[in-house]
Amino acid sequence: MSEPNANERLHELALFLRTRRARISPEQAGLPSGGRRRTPGLRRGEVAMLSGVSVDWYTWLEQARNIQVSAQVLESIARTLQLDSNERKHLFMLAIQQLPADMTPLDNHISSTLQTFLDLQGTSPAYVTDQRLNIVAWNKAACLVYGNYEAMSERELNSIWRTFTSPYVRQLLKENWENHARHRLANFRAKYGNFVGDPWWGEFIEELNQASAEFRAWWPQHDVLSGPEGKKINDHPTAGRLVFDQISFLLTTAPHLTVTINLPLDDEETISKIKKLLSQS
Repeated sequence: MSEPNANERLHELALFLRTRRARISPEQAGLPSGGRRRTPGLRRGEVAMLSGVSVDWYTWLEQARNIQVSAQVLESIARTLQLDSNERKHLFMLAIQQLPADMTPLDNHISSTLQTFLDLQGTSPAYVTDQRLNIVAWNKAACLVYGNYEAMSERELNSIWRTFTSPYVRQLLKENWENHARHRLANFRAKYGNFVGDPWWGEFIEELNQASAEFRAWWPQHDVLSGPEGKKINDHPTAGRLVFDQISFLLTTAPHLTVTINLPLDDEETISKIKKLLSQS
């Protein structure tokens, strides 16, 4: 018996392969350019040759056919398409569903110990996200900088939804909004590879397609990424310019949850500004 929603997963795999193939030039792959091309990137036959598979077999893969795929062949394709570690993981998830054990849906219960840890971060805005990038816990500094999570709806607590739909987030990030949004979207896309066909993800993506022109334009690009953003610059409506470095880690006791801490830097007197926000709240 075939798996539920296999067609959606294979379609996602086909689109991902096409976008990755289109960005690799013959020269990058060690091939002669062969003159002018009607479409950018490598041809299917070139990917097949470099990966050691038949043209028909690779074509079937890009046509979303349900064919047998081995890990060894996927490694060859990943090398040919010059995928980075995040993209390689995404390829494997889509093609053969080799999901890490910590990717299965788990309880989002926040222990009192974890909440105490967040609260003890003081002037460092800290929060916890689940596999869907929902914010499921936070400290006071995070509320004061990023918005009152206590008052937000379930949709607003999703950091992807809020990134693309919230005027406050756009104001907070200003000229840095696009870089932040693309980074967050690529992280979301990488997580989506584990849940292709899941009804929640399908409905959410469709709703966001309707709500945001940028999401609608960038989602088909299939960028995948994981990890923190690094230095962040925020323009707070009352505190002014705030500068943070960022660290993220998975909980050993609940590896489906990610803890993110934004560490205030000396730039723009960020620590003193957050202390003032805390004292006035």
